[in-house]
Amino acid sequence: MPSYRRVLVLGGARSGKSRTALQLAEQTSSQRIYVATAQAFDDEMRERIALHRLERDHSWQTVDAPLELSRAIEAHTASDKAVLVDCLTLWLSNVVLAERDPSHEGDRLIGALREAQGPLILVSNEVGQGIVPSTPLGRSFRDEQGRLNQRIAEACDAVVFVAAGCPILLKPAPALDLKLA
Repeated sequence: MPSYRRVLVLGGARSGKSRTALQLAEQTSSQRIYVATAQAFDDEMRERIALHRLERDHSWQTVDAPLELSRAIEAHTASDKAVLVDCLTLWLSNVVLAERDPSHEGDRLIGALREAQGPLILVSNEVGQGIVPSTPLGRSFRDEQGRLNQRIAEACDAVVFVAAGCPILLKPAPALDLKLA
């Protein structure tokens, strides 16, 4: 078991953050759970989900948790299995579209994260470095995502930022081994 329990992997769209998170999980345990938050509402999203599944071999168990992420974390982080959540941005989007309170749901998520016993890797988009959204909903979502990322980062032992496929350790954890080829 690694000396860290919780790692947040941040990055922009197509930055390599999911690949980095997969590599970290594969270095952590031979038994792995992939908690997927995406919902396939259209053909393009179905294709994205299919491509993500192809990145994982048979050693991965997939759990779908588009809304009940805290429950999925509580149910699957009581062992040495590495649990990877991909991604918090889609989860938060699902929460907002379901008209749930993002702050309350974030509290539940932080509680589950703090109680996790096994290794947990969370993937999220860094949305505050791009173009300012043109709609009030877009700006509100960007702000909610930024606040959630800050709360998750504070609760994690390590934070890794990925840009152009290059992982950068923002918040170190003792003995976090970034052997990323």
